[in-house]
Amino acid sequence: MEVLTTSEMERADRLTIAAGTPGFALMLSAGQAVAEAAMDLVEEGPILVICGPGNNGGDGFVAAAELAAQGREVSVILSCERDALQGDAASAARGWKYPVLPFNPQAIGKPALIIDALFGAGLSRAVTGEPSDVIAAVNANGAPVLAVDLPSGVNGTTAAVMGVAVNATETVTFFRKKPAHLLMPGRLHCGRVRVVDIGIDPQVLGEIAPRAFENTPAIWKSAFPVPRIDGHKYARGHVVTVSGDVAATGAARMAARGALRAGAGLVTLASPRDALAINAAALTAVMVRGVDTPVEFAELLDDKRLNTCIIGPGAGVGERTRDLVLTALSAQRHLVLDADALTSFADAPERLFEQIRSTPGLEVVLTPHEGEFPRLFSDLSNKYPGRSKLERVRDAATRCGAVVLLKGPDTTVAAPDGRATIAANAPPWLATAGAGDVLSGIIAGLLAQGVPAFEAASIGVWMHGEAGSEAGPGLIAEDLTETLPAVFRRIYDELGVDY
Repeated sequence: MEVLTTSEMERADRLTIAAGTPGFALMLSAGQAVAEAAMDLVEEGPILVICGPGNNGGDGFVAAAELAAQGREVSVILSCERDALQGDAASAARGWKYPVLPFNPQAIGKPALIIDALFGAGLSRAVTGEPSDVIAAVNANGAPVLAVDLPSGVNGTTAAVMGVAVNATETVTFFRKKPAHLLMPGRLHCGRVRVVDIGIDPQVLGEIAPRAFENTPAIWKSAFPVPRIDGHKYARGHVVTVSGDVAATGAARMAARGALRAGAGLVTLASPRDALAINAAALTAVMVRGVDTPVEFAELLDDKRLNTCIIGPGAGVGERTRDLVLTALSAQRHLVLDADALTSFADAPERLFEQIRSTPGLEVVLTPHEGEFPRLFSDLSNKYPGRSKLERVRDAATRCGAVVLLKGPDTTVAAPDGRATIAANAPPWLATAGAGDVLSGIIAGLLAQGVPAFEAASIGVWMHGEAGSEAGPGLIAEDLTETLPAVFRRIYDELGVDY
């Protein structure tokens, strides 16, 4: 579940070698794992291995020799002179007792499988010239592609495509995933990802101390709230969701329902009075209160049992929404800020950040998408190359003093202390109007029950993705709250909870 940058993975290799495992032994294990994956992909037919000059190419040579030993028809293309190989890669090439083909697109031919061992995960320069032509030819060939560690052309840490990248059917990686296996656009090139053990002792993670993880229940299940048999609704928190005006009430209602489904004991919708009848008619278990001004909102929050607020979905952009946010922070309520609440601070983000930082211990989650993120963090926008989504979200969390959740097919959550999760379980049909409002509600419902902000955001993202998969194609946002009970049952099964 740990996710290692390329430098962290290199350190894991060095620590393993320093502890007595030869580097060539790791390469042998890696190449054999690639050969096994290749035989799983195609049962017969010729296999082409494209090798580069580094250790990635060495893995390819080992795989080629293993496949040949298993009686498979194998050929190898090498991007440099054989004599130019060094270290373990040179040792691996000596195990290949056959000629190598010239490095050009015409040499690819019509194999049943292509093994891409051209560039490693540490690629940091644009792919140009003949390597670019070969990658383009691989993508146009039509044969399935098995990538070694990462598809050539993808930077392992940033997930950026360095000009052009192989489109793999499957990727075999070693020990732990890298950010590019999870983050866009690199993930699009990986196909299925198979993580294999090549003999690196997991104890090296204690020294590396990775702070990024794939978002799965293993990360946060100890923090997951399970209702007690002797519990009651007042022990499970009370969420307040701020509604917009008469023309923009639906988003807040979806957030409110998400909070209730996530386990909050009570949920109240703070509604402008001109929208009160609309909201009351559309809600049942969610209570409705008339609130027009920040002063009335403060009076509502005088009740300390109302411990968590959602502000943003349909709230409207402007001074009123800013004042509502500052009121909730002054009242020291746990807070989920989304959509209009974020945009309302676009011209003065530091005002929001200062208020958050001045209330230590308060659980605050910001949930922007890529369009909203630069309104608060303009210098961390994805328009600036060379920085991964993981790095940007971490920097944002440090700057604002809150947990930041940057939505997308690779939703990333980061805490100010550097912990981060990357989700890979969101189905494509989750990209629909209102889905983010439900996510805000789920997170708030978890916060209300005492789940810390980082865990609440990570749990919420995972459950949101699973609910989308449960609903299936054709999903609309209202479906998400209806499929959440099935997601709860799966988590309870994993936790061994009777229900």
